[in-house]
Amino acid sequence: MFFASDNAGPAHPQVMQHVMDANAGYAASYGADDLMRGVEAKVREIFEAPEAAVYLVATGTAANALALACHTQPWQTVFCSPVSHIHEDECNAPEFYSSGAKLTLVPGGDKMAPDALRASIEGEESRGVHGPQRGPVSITQVTERGSVHSLEELRALTGIAQEFGLPVHLDGARFANAMVRLGCSAAEMTWKSGVDVVSFGGTKNGCMGVEAVVLFDPAKAWEFELRRKRGAHLFSKHRYLSAQMAGYLEKDLWLETARAANDACTYLTAGLRARGVAFLHEPQANMIFARFPARIHERLHAAGAKYYIWEGTLEGADADEMLAARLVCDWSITREQIDLFLSHFE
Repeated sequence: MFFASDNAGPAHPQVMQHVMDANAGYAASYGADDLMRGVEAKVREIFEAPEAAVYLVATGTAANALALACHTQPWQTVFCSPVSHIHEDECNAPEFYSSGAKLTLVPGGDKMAPDALRASIEGEESRGVHGPQRGPVSITQVTERGSVHSLEELRALTGIAQEFGLPVHLDGARFANAMVRLGCSAAEMTWKSGVDVVSFGGTKNGCMGVEAVVLFDPAKAWEFELRRKRGAHLFSKHRYLSAQMAGYLEKDLWLETARAANDACTYLTAGLRARGVAFLHEPQANMIFARFPARIHERLHAAGAKYYIWEGTLEGADADEMLAARLVCDWSITREQIDLFLSHFE
């Protein structure tokens, strides 16, 4: 009953087999391996972007920070949600890798509203040399609260960015989960909707640790390579990143694992709803924020369930006190585990 994070689940056997297969003999280092050439071709095919520059790093923070640094000057600001990963969970890495650019938090929730984004953009470049200049817009898909932007919502935000001549970054740590939910193509969710660069996640969806940065403007490629090396994120034994991504993409495994995680979340959501559980946000991908009594939390913890209590604290709580939890389904969670979890609500 492990619902703490999709980071905590196992790597998929297909990904592991590709790593084992790559662990034979010798291969060129620093991304010059043959596997990487195949990964580049496959990612370009998936995104319908034959000129795109494709690079691999080991973490989502590196992917986001390096991608944003290529599109941000130190005197600029990045517009993002107050609960975006780049703001809440990356220890100022975007600011560090961009040599000091700041973040401007667009008022609202996990999804930026177009009017709020416009007002935030208009609020900058208002103090001449004394204030930050306008920089990229960063959108998270799936959001940190489990919501998925529709294509129309994405285009509304990117349209405003384009009005001001600003590039758009998409944090796609759960990219596949969002795509499966929308039933669209990778191209439709990115460059066809006005996105300039995407962090294409693998770690949360069945890989050991690999993320792709896809730059739709190949003119940014050399800068990314320099920033990746200077930032200590260029692996010498790069083939082990390449092998993971190759296994992840083979036979559309990335869609299969995302679908499994989303379906598990749908099943868990239905079970919780049938038991009268209230949701803080409507679940749309593989993440749930739900509120239920402390006595049930106690029961679940005693049975070994793992998840985060999101609001409040269990220690000293009254039995009927309502505490919020974050529950995340990964590709490997089974219906038997979900049923066991739900049995403690009865």
